[in-house]
Amino acid sequence: MKKTDLIEKIIHAIFFVIGFLTVMCVLLITGYLIVSGIPAIKEIGIVNFLFGNQWKPTANNPTYGILPFILTSVYGISGAILLGAPIGFMTALYLSKFASRKVKSIMQFAISLLAGIPSVVYGLIGMLVLIPGIKSSFRLSDGASLLAAIIVLSIIILPSMVKMSIDALDQVPKEYEHASLALGATAYETYFKISVPAARSGLVAALVLGVGRAIGEAMAVMMVAGNVANMPTSIFQSVRFLTTAIASEMAYSSGLQRQALFSIALVLFLFIMMINAIFNYFLKKDKD
Repeated sequence: MKKTDLIEKIIHAIFFVIGFLTVMCVLLITGYLIVSGIPAIKEIGIVNFLFGNQWKPTANNPTYGILPFILTSVYGISGAILLGAPIGFMTALYLSKFASRKVKSIMQFAISLLAGIPSVVYGLIGMLVLIPGIKSSFRLSDGASLLAAIIVLSIIILPSMVKMSIDALDQVPKEYEHASLALGATAYETYFKISVPAARSGLVAALVLGVGRAIGEAMAVMMVAGNVANMPTSIFQSVRFLTTAIASEMAYSSGLQRQALFSIALVLFLFIMMINAIFNYFLKKDKD
């Protein structure tokens, strides 16, 4: 056997083992969440658990309804995407197609730095700057609210979305753009009607990454949202997300309350899977 063939087989085996371990880790996590989360759902009742509007695990008559957490997470993630996605897309389009090399290099370096900042730092800045600003601007008793969480989440997801979107736009073959320009299309028409559709899969992947980052964020949201289990009837109300419910109570919980927190983690896991499946469905539908 040649030395090169042996090296290729070794590398192939290493990649296979790494891929297998990755899949097994995902399956183990999924199985653990199911085993840990199902008992509480059975005891509480799936309707009471998912659609109950009160979370009072330490009351004399404890209730475990997570509807406020679900709605808060949906509203917060939707608001962050609606606010952050257009900004991220336009920033990526400018840096990929319009900016000079020097400007693009500097901005990409700055975006990489922003992507590496821990989310707790964004939460701290939100506590010190954003919350007092919302409080004084809207004359509220407390600025910790759903609005503050939406703004912080939109800032957190921007760097990773911009980076991936730039990569997707840069990978569009230049021949597509040159052909469009040669046929008389303007630069704006070329980039919006040729480059963007050609990079659609990468742009959707960036959006999915942003949604996943927003869904999984806990500490920064906990610091600016108020962390109160209220129904989200206003963007100026203190609220609690699914992730913050787990992070804030897991340390001291026990019994049914602890099992219910694992059930929340299971719901969050299924929520992420559902969003990814929806994005993949529409992406494949567009390709067909």
